[in-house]
This record gives sequence, C-alpha cells and structure tokens, in this order.
Amino acid sequence: GNILNFIFGLVHNYGLAIILFTIFVKLCLLPLTIKQTKSTKAMQDIQPKLQEIQKKYKDKPEKQQQEIMNLYKEAKINPLAGCLPLLIQMPILFGLFAVLREPWKFGLFPSQDAFLAADTSFLWLKSLTAAGGFTLQGLSMGILSGGSAYIMQKVMTPGDQDQAQTMKTMTYVMAAMSFYWGMTFPAGLAVYWTVSNIFQMGQQIVIN
Repeated sequence: GNILNFIFGLVHNYGLAIILFTIFVKLCLLPLTIKQTKSTKAMQDIQPKLQEIQKKYKDKPEKQQQEIMNLYKEAKINPLAGCLPLLIQMPILFGLFAVLREPWKFGLFPSQDAFLAADTSFLWLKSLTAAGGFTLQGLSMGILSGGSAYIMQKVMTPGDQDQAQTMKTMTYVMAAMSFYWGMTFPAGLAVYWTVSNIFQMGQQIVIN
C-alpha cells in the first residue's frame, strides 16, 4: 500500500500506478527469473540422460531416484528453482488483493473519500476495485488475463517439451484460472496479472 501510494503520488493516476507497481515487482524478481530460465534450460539439456536413467532403473525406483538426484547434483541443478518466482509472487498477490479491496486501510489513500475521488475510471474500466463478473469489464479482463497467461506459458515452454501432456495441461489450467481471476477479482488485480504476464513474455524473449 505504501509503495503504491508513493507511485500514485508521482503519476496521480490509480491505474497507471498499478502498472508501474507491477513493473517494479517484476524488476525486483529479475534475478530469480534469470535463475529460473537457466534452470529450465539446464533441465532441458539433461533430458536425454534423465530418460536413460528412468529406462535403466524402471524396476528399481529407489535407485532411479538416487541416480536422478546425482545427475541434478552433477549438473548443479535445483529442480525447485523454477518455482521460486511464482511462489514469491503469491504473497504479493494476496497482499495486493487486500490493498485493492480496501486501499484506505493499507496506506494507499488517507481516507475512503480520497480513494473514491481517485478510482473514477481507467481506460474502459469503471472501477479498479470492483469485480466485473459477466459485464464488459469482467469479461474483457478475464480474456486479457487468461489470454496473456496462455501466451506466456507457450513462450516459456521449452521447444522439445512443447508436446508434453503435462506442460499442455498446465498451460490450459493457468489460462482457465487467470480467466476466472480476471472476471471475479478486483479489476486492479487483473491489471497487475495481465501486465505481469506481458512483461514476463518480453523478459523471457530477451533472456533467451
């Protein structure tokens, strides 16, 4: 709330403040994102060896697991590194959800009246606090959130895993969840999520 308040004081536009806050968060997470990309690439490189171990020790699960861990250690890979940026973003999302619902309680605006004066409209959105539901605001933010999540997952999926059923399922699940969030959560949160996905796409292309 205090960070958003500082940004709002510079730009005097509630929607633009949320967009700049999103970019600020993504820049803070950039070192982790680079680590995640390197980890994903390294996992892609060891796939032939991984499949060989799985085939060789298919009847010995304990030995298979041990050999896989040795392979990770040898390649200096942490299989959980790819989850770090997403895990760290979750408390930010929860916090932002609370701030956008009642911004005057968390230092963003001094009072509810000051908030109502600022939350007039942004682009085609009537309010950044209200959830759209089955309205133009809700459906448009659902489509933007879901569509950007789908494209982002496609951009981040390694080429040789593109047809993997697990990755396909994750892509569709993330897109469906993002569509639902865009419709039912405060519009400001959908703006954050959409801008975050778009920024992530560009960031991924540059890092690659």
